[in-house]
Amino acid sequence: MTDHLGPRPIPGPDDAPYWEALARGTLLIQRCEACGTVRHPPHPRCGQCASASLSWTPATGLGTVYSFTIVRHPANPELAGSVPYVVALIELDEGPRLVSNVVGVDPNLVAIDQRVQVQFDRVGPDTVLPRFSPVEVDR
Repeated sequence: MTDHLGPRPIPGPDDAPYWEALARGTLLIQRCEACGTVRHPPHPRCGQCASASLSWTPATGLGTVYSFTIVRHPANPELAGSVPYVVALIELDEGPRLVSNVVGVDPNLVAIDQRVQVQFDRVGPDTVLPRFSPVEVDR
């Protein structure tokens, strides 16, 4: 378990399955049964066709850094001891993008289109956050 400063998520009816799966080491995304659109974050209706027929499907946990910023001056004083850290928009191989952190690498070495993989970071007895680390490249 890692130390986690700052707020923790409060699961609601639309995203509780997502958080429960993270606690089991699985990254889930929603899939619309009507049109096949995959999405994140979870929502009660499809953003494409407005269907309420949604299911959960496991993601591979692989993706690329779509965009990122290095936080050097946090807005939340509780996070002052964590700077610098990377906040990134990760584009999963399945298509949806999610906001997370890139960890396990010097923040100055993070790059757009960098391949990353999910890791499950237990930050409390009932809370696991998806964070991403660079994929090791075979040479």
